[in-house]
Amino acid sequence: QVQLAESGGGLVQSGGSLRLSCEASGRPISRLGMGWFRQSPGKEREFVAGSSWNGENTVYPDSVKGRFTISGDNAKNTVYLEMTRLKPEDTGVYVCAAREPGGSLWLARFYDYWGQGTQVTVSS
Repeated sequence: QVQLAESGGGLVQSGGSLRLSCEASGRPISRLGMGWFRQSPGKEREFVAGSSWNGENTVYPDSVKGRFTISGDNAKNTVYLEMTRLKPEDTGVYVCAAREPGGSLWLARFYDYWGQGTQVTVSS
């Protein structure tokens, strides 16, 4: 079993930056595929970043590519989402997820473990 705990959300002005953290327990992140999703009011859950179990493959949708970066610290068993040049449309609850190696990083249905989420609000 894997437990995930996000932190780092908050209120930021448009153009600003935030770094979200996802601390994992129960399994090392080096054995898991990791992803970040966001849930915005009135919208479906959206994939925003993913990393393969060995960190060699990272993927982002066009909406955040070049602005968001997913990374991991194996010693801390923590995954990060660095977000820069934030826009009001980035507002939402950001949720960390983990899955067994293999399969698509993009699709929520392949993820086995989910955190509770952390709120990010970007003001214009």
